[in-house]
Amino acid sequence: MMTETESATDTDFASGFVALVGRPNVGKSTLLNAVLGQKVSIATRKPQTTRHRILGIHQRDDAQIVYVDTPGLHEGGRTAMNRYMNEAAGSALGDVDVVVFMIEAGRWTDADERVLQRLQTVRAPVVAVINKADRLRDKNRLLPEIEALAGRYDFAAVVPVSALKSDKLDALESALIEALPRGPALFPRDQITDRDERFMATELIREQLTLMLGDELPYASTVEIEAFEQEGQLRRIAAIIWVERVGQRRIVIGEGGEQAKRIGAAARLQMEHLLGGRVYLKLWVKVREGWSDDARLLKSLGYSADR
Repeated sequence: MMTETESATDTDFASGFVALVGRPNVGKSTLLNAVLGQKVSIATRKPQTTRHRILGIHQRDDAQIVYVDTPGLHEGGRTAMNRYMNEAAGSALGDVDVVVFMIEAGRWTDADERVLQRLQTVRAPVVAVINKADRLRDKNRLLPEIEALAGRYDFAAVVPVSALKSDKLDALESALIEALPRGPALFPRDQITDRDERFMATELIREQLTLMLGDELPYASTVEIEAFEQEGQLRRIAAIIWVERVGQRRIVIGEGGEQAKRIGAAARLQMEHLLGGRVYLKLWVKVREGWSDDARLLKSLGYSADR
């Protein structure tokens, strides 16, 4: 393993920021978790699960690749939440050394085209990733798709991968290292993310909320940590699930409170796995009308475009 001193002086060492961008639900968070071999960004099948800009730091002997996972770029600014997510994703484009533009194999949409148009003014090299390539039944379709995508933009590379199966990720990182500047590591060599345990607890509750309720619950739900205390290896966490209407509260709580108990139990297990210790989790479900369209309230709940 290369020491921190060696990495800081070795001209062959690559380091820099890599933004993961694309329309919602193309697998950006799944890719990040697969590369790191650890969950730092929650992932569900529901579009726009990712709401925050999250750093995932891949420590290699030859490079430190700092991935910037972003919310999916999408049309519409109907609420302050929509505008916040687009701003968080768009702002990352001007602050990175390489951009990864993700699409889904066998599917090109107007939303993909709009994201690609956003990249026309980007100065950083762009690597195109065709995700879910393993789902193509006819593998002969892949080469023409690569050629068609390469004709849309002057990409530094076009790489087909399967984030879910961790397939061809080495080829992707080789392309990224080729495009990254040379220089010392930007973060301590044992750091994997810029987010703390409190933030991860919030996200893991929101992940289970999304997984269990699916389309039953609109996007107008969020989680706020009220208390986070550590007693040895035990973490005592109290959290509020905020919704916008009384009917949504009934959905989250469920008959006799059973749904909320299932959400809490699943989130607790995920926390214990991630944090490496026992967790006592207490959940409340409360109504706060219009929270998703109140910019000041969003900021108080941790939705800030510079984070």
